[in-house]
Amino acid sequence: MHIALYKPDIPQNTAAIIRLSACLNLKVHIIEPCGFNLHDSRFKRVVMDYLGLSKIVRHEDYDMFLKKNKKNRIVLMTTKAKKNYHKFQFKKDDILLFGRESAGVPEDLHKSLKYKVKIPMNKKTRSLNVAMSVAIISAEALRQNNLLK
Repeated sequence: MHIALYKPDIPQNTAAIIRLSACLNLKVHIIEPCGFNLHDSRFKRVVMDYLGLSKIVRHEDYDMFLKKNKKNRIVLMTTKAKKNYHKFQFKKDDILLFGRESAGVPEDLHKSLKYKVKIPMNKKTRSLNVAMSVAIISAEALRQNNLLK
């Protein structure tokens, strides 16, 4: 199971996701440009010593990410999706793609992806924190594939 972060821009969220990935044995793809430096003190404070326990792959841009992951199904997490995540059948080699905290993913990228799911939320709210979304979706995907140990 993989998590992909499209041009992440909040260091604390990315650090929390990397820490989660170490605990749940998930590979993390960071699609550049990243909106901060991985040596940022805010990042280091949250990631702690989990950075060395994580599987992180950095990609120069989205095109390079696609080239290196041709065999994997990419599933976009978006508030604009029609299908709820708990009604979607995840596969063990899926890449769960999460957009920027500040802007999601560009419209052309959104349109190009076949698989899109959302977390149902109160209609009065805009979105969840990306790290919370990663935790919810990855737990369900791992559960469906009997990968929680």
